[in-house]
Amino acid sequence: MSRKRDWVPWLYLAPALLILSVYLVYPIVGTVYYSFFDKRSQHFVGWANYKWALTSKVMHIAFRNNILWLIFFTVFVVAFGLLLAVLADRVRYESPLKSIIFLPMAISFVGAGVIWKFVYAYRPKGAPQIGLLNAIITALGGEPVGWLVNRSVNNFALIVVGIWVWTGFCMVVLSAAYKGIPKELLEAARVDGANEWQIFRHVTLPLMVPTIAVVTTTMVINVLKVFDIVYVMTNGDFGTEVLANRMYKEMFNYRNYGRASAIAVILLLAIIPVMLINIRRFQEEEALR
Repeated sequence: MSRKRDWVPWLYLAPALLILSVYLVYPIVGTVYYSFFDKRSQHFVGWANYKWALTSKVMHIAFRNNILWLIFFTVFVVAFGLLLAVLADRVRYESPLKSIIFLPMAISFVGAGVIWKFVYAYRPKGAPQIGLLNAIITALGGEPVGWLVNRSVNNFALIVVGIWVWTGFCMVVLSAAYKGIPKELLEAARVDGANEWQIFRHVTLPLMVPTIAVVTTTMVINVLKVFDIVYVMTNGDFGTEVLANRMYKEMFNYRNYGRASAIAVILLLAIIPVMLINIRRFQEEEALR
């Protein structure tokens, strides 16, 4: 009887495990397998695709840009989300304000890219500027900037779009954690003579560290596979290439399945440690309950 009972949970899990095997495990194994073959998956080439991925100039640019995204996007989106979560709690019209800030999340990333492509639109000096940002700059007496073609600013211009989209998500999650802090602790700190900055630094922030860590790792996973914004706005031109966009080009533009698979495996290997950190943190939190 006990053996039969042991099998019951697996019967309920079987459909989900089957779906995971077909749509997750099998594609991963297949991608790893094809990464060791040539562009048409006909001849075994060993580590040649990985050697190309780690030594070619275009991949170095993609790695550099992913690191830029990883640093600047993650830091600013989490910082802005935390700042807005704390400040929004103090205003009268909190719900409408949060809805406005969260609104970009309701737009697809492709839609966001199209919107900001118009914002960044550039025309030569002296011509009418149809881009909102350059129109403002020229109205103030400045010169128009090629935000998406100027290599010194274009990556940061794309990162701004990502921050604009994801800040609302971070704000909502961090706001929930902020509201979960017992008000008695904050009031006790005020009674003891602490100012608002001291309360935030020594009371609020330490209590929100677990949530901040989860949000940060989630943003890191998202940014490692950033694709939509870059593809729509520049398609990786002018030094804006990222790993996911390069994988797409190798797969669908150049029909080089071996190189595309190698890039996919590299992305997977980069994301796995972050996922493991998240899982370990969840397990630690569950153990404390």
